[in-house]
Amino acid sequence: MLTVHHLETSRSQRILWLLEELAVPYDIRLYRRDPVSRLAPAALKKIHPLGKSPLVTDDDTVVAESGAIIEYLVERFGAQAPIELAQLEPARGTSEHRQCRFWMHYAEGSLMNWLVMKLVFDTIPRQPMPFFVRPIARALCGKVQQELIHPNVQTALAFMEAHLAQHPWFAGEYLTMADFQMSFAVEAALARGGNQAAWPHLVAYRQRMQARPAYQRALDKGGPVLMQA
Repeated sequence: MLTVHHLETSRSQRILWLLEELAVPYDIRLYRRDPVSRLAPAALKKIHPLGKSPLVTDDDTVVAESGAIIEYLVERFGAQAPIELAQLEPARGTSEHRQCRFWMHYAEGSLMNWLVMKLVFDTIPRQPMPFFVRPIARALCGKVQQELIHPNVQTALAFMEAHLAQHPWFAGEYLTMADFQMSFAVEAALARGGNQAAWPHLVAYRQRMQARPAYQRALDKGGPVLMQA
């Protein structure tokens, strides 16, 4: 039996979405974050040594890392997908395949690095510390945000906005693996990137994604995508 080891408000939400689109039966084992540290519980290390989510177990097979899981599921179940999902993995040698491969790597290789850094440097000044340290922490974090993180997040948003101005989905005209991999990053980028009105095509993409019945079923089963501020 296929089981998704799902950590609340995490990247594993995109695995639930993919499975709902594929109409593949699966179980969810839900894990709660530590209420103070917000880290994953140690119980996940019993499934995989890294103790991270998402994880998928398929009988005796354990698959970690979002991109690897998405590829595994498409290879395993893609042939039985509904006809509208026939392009989940575009034909090799096509421009759609090259775009799909790029966005599959871009999500975690480039974009999420900056979004995680932004979350961390937003959080540091709010952590418990001596009162005389707080102004220093706030100033240092603000400087890093202004000079390093914010420009890179804005560059990423502008890059995605320009691409989606020409394509309804990340690899072109059809939903592909890249959209599942990018889904969490898009949600996080819009939540942490400031004025959403500046990115109408990215917002429209998120609306198309969220309007899909399978996406909504995944939310019902897995809970919110992002932690509440």
